Amino acid sequence: MRMLALLTLVALTLASTATRAQGFLYLGAGISQNKLDDIGNSISHLDNTSWKALVGVRPIRYLGVEADYLDLGSHTDQYLSTTTHSDARALAAFAVGFLPIPVISFLDVYAKAGLARWQLHQNTNDPLSPNYYHFSNDGTDFAWGLGAQAHFGNIGARLEYEEFSVANTNGARVFSLDFILSLF
Repeated sequence: MRMLALLTLVALTLASTATRAQGFLYLGAGISQNKLDDIGNSISHLDNTSWKALVGVRPIRYLGVEADYLDLGSHTDQYLSTTTHSDARALAAFAVGFLPIPVISFLDVYAKAGLARWQLHQNTNDPLSPNYYHFSNDGTDFAWGLGAQAHFGNIGARLEYEEFSVANTNGARVFSLDFILSLF
């Protein structure tokens, strides 16, 4: 998290002398900190650093549409001879409302709402007994997010929070630092 905070501070500092780019199409990639707890009604969880990719279209200054791919990570728990492995990912589509900050021309805050299509897998295996537990779930749920972004030229950085429900967990919470490239 310290690295995420440091990268955000550097991006915002560089942006303080820059101008805002009005890009129609943009691509991005980011580092994310993901959290899914209580997987399969157990103590298993995903709480790790991973990655995400996004593509967006912003036809007008105040409105855009985005698609994200989120690798929510994987984790293996070991208790005595029992091993439990969990992994998850999601694809999300959002309508995004931007609010440019008039006093700080390079900064926007935004909110987004849409749908997330997620996949969650968990395997539990105990080689000393015939006990084997496996589930593979997928679903589509409402997703939302909030963030702030700074632009300098056709390059930008954003700090973002996203959340959506995932069955057999207490939901996905994703914090990310993304770098954006406006193509035109």
